Amino acid sequence: MSAPRRLVAVITAGLLAVSLTACATSERDAGGAAGGTMVFGAAGAPKNFDPIFNDDGESFRPARQMYDTLITYKAGTTELEPGLATSWTSTPDGKQWTFALRPGVKFHDGTDFNAAAVCANFDRWFTMKGAAAQSQMIYYGDVFEGFAKNEGDASGSPVYKNCQARDANTAVLNLNKFKGAFPAAFGLTSLSISSPTALKQYNADAVTQSGDSFTYPAYANEHPTGTGPFRFESFDKANGTITLARNDQYWGEKAKLDKLIFKIIPDENARKQELAAGTIDGYDLPSPADYGTLKDAGNQVLVRKPFSLLYVGINPKNNPALKDLRVRQAIAYAINRDALVKTKMPEGTQVATQFMPDTVAGYAPDVTTYPYDPNKAKQLLAQAGQQNLTLNFYYPTEVTRPYMPNPADLFAAMSADLAAVGIKINPVARPWNGGYKDDVQKAGKQDLHMLGWTGDYNDAGNFVGTFFGRPKAEFGQNDPAMYAELAKADSIPDPAGHTAAYQQANRDIMAKFLPAVPILTTGPAVVVKGNIQGLVPSPLTDERFLTVSKGEQQ
Repeated sequence: MSAPRRLVAVITAGLLAVSLTACATSERDAGGAAGGTMVFGAAGAPKNFDPIFNDDGESFRPARQMYDTLITYKAGTTELEPGLATSWTSTPDGKQWTFALRPGVKFHDGTDFNAAAVCANFDRWFTMKGAAAQSQMIYYGDVFEGFAKNEGDASGSPVYKNCQARDANTAVLNLNKFKGAFPAAFGLTSLSISSPTALKQYNADAVTQSGDSFTYPAYANEHPTGTGPFRFESFDKANGTITLARNDQYWGEKAKLDKLIFKIIPDENARKQELAAGTIDGYDLPSPADYGTLKDAGNQVLVRKPFSLLYVGINPKNNPALKDLRVRQAIAYAINRDALVKTKMPEGTQVATQFMPDTVAGYAPDVTTYPYDPNKAKQLLAQAGQQNLTLNFYYPTEVTRPYMPNPADLFAAMSADLAAVGIKINPVARPWNGGYKDDVQKAGKQDLHMLGWTGDYNDAGNFVGTFFGRPKAEFGQNDPAMYAELAKADSIPDPAGHTAAYQQANRDIMAKFLPAVPILTTGPAVVVKGNIQGLVPSPLTDERFLTVSKGEQQ
């Protein structure tokens, strides 16, 4: 159980009710924008507000409004553009990156953003102490692979070497080896730049663990301090609302809204009802079946380009039968992915043949595939002597994700497919941020589970490297050959060689290792009322609200 946390309570219940339904105007010097408050329906609660300790979209959504990264992504695309760095260069071997930083930028606490602050953040991540804290730094582990001193399950050799503040506006990052993720990974929300003063003042690194639960410090819960266009005002857990206020000292174009409220509504149907009632102005992940109805009611359904993947993970740790490749192949043949795509997902969704969309360099068109074939699945189970196999299949509740708009429906369909080939399924439902992710990703309690990924940047390593580049409790087995193959692909600076190596890795993952079953790739939608302008749907689900304005509802 998490320790009690002192939450900032800035808005009273009466004021909240007004803010959720009304659009106030204000007199301000922000380019003549209309101001007001937008309320957006979020599909789940954030874990906390310190980006380095997060790896899910519902935590990243508010963080992206409060923080900036060195490099960012052009709205609506995966293309890179300047963020806190106006330009960046690397040495030919990719081991040194030099960033020219924006002058005059301030953190929300009034302190200066400069090269020393950049280095303080990278050094903080590298020298993070404690197994609990390191275990929560999922993206850091995937990108930088190791710490100054690895603790707990961390075991990789660090990519990061050091950071030098050449002058106030020049930061130089030195790496121990080339990493194919860069420069794109410098735009990861997890690698957002925090105020070093606030990090120290609010004891930002004090993550503790009790059993499978984690408790985060005051910085992560009450005092997130970045340079972004919105600043943190409050998180009212009782009402499930996160309130952000415009940062009038923002270095770039000022946000057009006075306030931005994220209202946590895990149930998709409830989000739809609140939009119709006018208590929210938009929400993420509408049901594909509702697109037409939402449009007919005067709303805008903004469909993202496909960049998300759903998979069924396989964990042999608790059930030795799953170590047999034939059993894993049987599971793949048993699932009717075509039916899932046609009946449960929006138009444009595709059956996944491997663990990345076909738009990513490294996608291999000639991998081993597992078309729906229940008879083949039964034959493989018989050959493996597993005709009476029983599996604990975990699925999440209280959440909608881009790659699984209704987890319960998808689980029901896939578990029925598995049962039809003779696999008995024990369903285990757990709340997304109330046990599911920790059970699956930290403790590895499951035999099978549903999970997925929305790509952060356009590189194969962000998909297969993130999933299978190192040992993880989620997949419950050690495959040194697979890790070595992915590491080799990631280490090749030549773009053509880089792509070819990842294509071969994809072939081997699907034919030799099969640590999971790729299910589908999709591009989910976001819906907003007709009077909301300026929200650009992102294939990375990296929507920024500083460009959003709210007019009169027709």
